[in-house]
Amino acid sequence: MAVTIDMKSIGLQEALDLAVLIEEEARVRYLELADQMIKHDTKEPARFFQFMAGNELKHRDQLMEQRERLFAGVPVAVTLEDLYDVEAPDYDEVRAFMTPREALQVALRAEEKAEAFFTAALREVRDTAVKELFTELRDEETEHRRLVFQQLTKTPVEGPITLADTADEDHAE
Repeated sequence: MAVTIDMKSIGLQEALDLAVLIEEEARVRYLELADQMIKHDTKEPARFFQFMAGNELKHRDQLMEQRERLFAGVPVAVTLEDLYDVEAPDYDEVRAFMTPREALQVALRAEEKAEAFFTAALREVRDTAVKELFTELRDEETEHRRLVFQQLTKTPVEGPITLADTADEDHAE
């Protein structure tokens, strides 16, 4: 998880731009993961990743509306080059033939990563409006983590086959 923005001097516009990009990065990654699961005919994890992408889209749109209301016409101050993997699930965590439980575990780690990012940023942020925004975002990530964990506890533990058993392997030709 990397962000090149100085949190001590970040203003509300930059914070909103950053938050929008974080949500968009996570949305795109969840869609990529869903596509990967669809290609391998692993429907339940694909549906879950699509659901998570929809949540990220709704949150991104809410943040964009807030940004437009406060900073209409002001150019975006943060780009994707300023962040990497703040909330997005890690590519290397997803394998063909994931179980629903494994997909939930990937999503849980992504939400934990986002919560940790905002918690750490709050220790540095000085601007009151940014602190309020980041506190709200951290709390939403905490709620997302709770929802994913709740779903995880309802999902049966798989049998003896594990992710390691079905990991993608290089095959000699």
